[in-house]
Amino acid sequence: MRIGVVSDTHNNLANVREIVKLFNAAGVDRVVHTGDITRAKTLDVLAELDAPLVGVFGNNDVERDDLEASARAHGFNFADPPLEVTWAGRRIVVVHDPRDLDALSPADHDLALHGHTHFHRLERTGRRLVFNPGECAGHMKGYNAVGVVNLADLHASLLKF
Repeated sequence: MRIGVVSDTHNNLANVREIVKLFNAAGVDRVVHTGDITRAKTLDVLAELDAPLVGVFGNNDVERDDLEASARAHGFNFADPPLEVTWAGRRIVVVHDPRDLDALSPADHDLALHGHTHFHRLERTGRRLVFNPGECAGHMKGYNAVGVVNLADLHASLLKF
């Protein structure tokens, strides 16, 4: 199973449209948003994904009523962090702020996903992979990225745009 990972879209709808194209072309099985969606319009664009979307809310997701209503309308599962799921036998935790990982035991999850920093992170701690694809809401072409994680071998790669 391959999952797409996106963080901190901050309502940059032009970039979100590009992200949808990238994930659809990559044929990911699921997409995870690690927070800071910002506005419900972003979820309307993400509804064009060919894969189911799940995620967490971030510190800039202050329009919660609208975001929650849009998530429900599109059949997305969004929650306050941490969100824990098990896919393809892998235990996954999703948070927005990486400091939230400090309270969690590394042994409890195979994969930890976060956002917030806008910086790429690919780090192995024991057998756990910690991943943040980094910036995706910027205005400079070629410096934005989303990620794809193959759960079979916990290999993560970036899709830059």
